[in-house]
Amino acid sequence: MNMNFRALITGVLLFLLGAGAPAPGHGATVTDQLGRSVTVPDAPQRIVALAPSITEIVFALGCEDRLVGVTRFSDHPPRARELPQVGSYVQLSLEKIAVLKPDLCIAVKDGNPIAVIRRMEALKIPVYAVDPRSFAAIGETVTEIGRLLGARAAASRINTELAARVQRVQTRVAGAKTRPKVFFQIGVSPIVAPGTDTFIHELIELAGGRNATAGPVPYPRISREQILTIAPEVVIITSMARLKTFETVKKQWQRWTDVPAVQKGRIYLVDAKLYHRASPSLVEGLEELVDLIHPQSEVNTE
Repeated sequence: MNMNFRALITGVLLFLLGAGAPAPGHGATVTDQLGRSVTVPDAPQRIVALAPSITEIVFALGCEDRLVGVTRFSDHPPRARELPQVGSYVQLSLEKIAVLKPDLCIAVKDGNPIAVIRRMEALKIPVYAVDPRSFAAIGETVTEIGRLLGARAAASRINTELAARVQRVQTRVAGAKTRPKVFFQIGVSPIVAPGTDTFIHELIELAGGRNATAGPVPYPRISREQILTIAPEVVIITSMARLKTFETVKKQWQRWTDVPAVQKGRIYLVDAKLYHRASPSLVEGLEELVDLIHPQSEVNTE
């Protein structure tokens, strides 16, 4: 099919879909986390979450019955897999979004393509964007989304619970005798690790460790030679890969017998989604980290 003709057909389709989409109606004009003014319906009933983290927050708020669309890899909680998908969060399908006739889309700054967001706005689909950059900012995001969806009480409950769980970790870490050097390996090849301006760095610090790759680059690539120089005491590998792949990677590490983490058998695999999503599940990652970095036997409980 001729590309110009295909573009014309797509444009007509989107126009028709947009014409049939529900108007926002009377709502409030609010400012999102990017400083944009967005008119949001008083009680949005057809929500599309444009990232797995947003899907999780909407479920946590008890508003999952209003979700009509999510992105690929929205798998927490498992019921999210049953919802219509609109592509991945970095490759959104405008056609699929428009077909769902949302009265609110919730976007994330990092990942969602701005060109698609602008075309959605041209179709009069409200898009509220969030950009949490720290563990504390996740609580603020939960509060804001709760306000948008009329779920303030649920948002308050979630944040109170998160604060209590973080405090329990901090109390436990306060009794730790050391702060081990942690190498957090992201993926298998190439080896990438977290810099300072990342959620993982913050989690390592909160869990009583020292991020071995702290620095200005958010996700630097690390060579084998650098790993030997770093000499981590704990190695944590996060990957979507199966156990068989992890065992292969673990064997690679075990060749470096001079690395303290190898000598002590402290090489672990963790679930990637607990460490990379700006959502309440990060506290699960934090609790897992403190168990790995500071086993109960290493903590002074006197």
